[in-house]
Amino acid sequence: MNEHESFHELGQFHGETATHADGMSKITTDTPFPFLDMGTSFVIGLAIGYFLKKSFKFLLLILGLGLVLLFVLESQGMFHVDDQTIQNGVSSGVDSFQNIVGMLKERLAKMQLTTGAGAIAGFFAGLKFG
Repeated sequence: MNEHESFHELGQFHGETATHADGMSKITTDTPFPFLDMGTSFVIGLAIGYFLKKSFKFLLLILGLGLVLLFVLESQGMFHVDDQTIQNGVSSGVDSFQNIVGMLKERLAKMQLTTGAGAIAGFFAGLKFG
């Protein structure tokens, strides 16, 4: 085993660029987490986008469950639900969530130009995969 072969094996183990004996370089992607090769800012954006999508789904689940429970209790005659109050509460919750998303997008965009682009791309990837 010569020097290039051992470097190639080391690069292959860590998922880095390895140089063959013929001088050609090869990028190996044997890592179990391909997103880690994208860069720190991409991973930060990915985590934020993933979290936002999952938390939004959870909030919708809780909201839907609460509304169904209110409507069932109303149909049993236990109390009366004012539709306008429900609409105002949901509207204010959606506005708050949009403000949080806007603030996070603005913060990710304030990163340096090269890292900001990776963070924004990671954010949208996190929204897609979340």
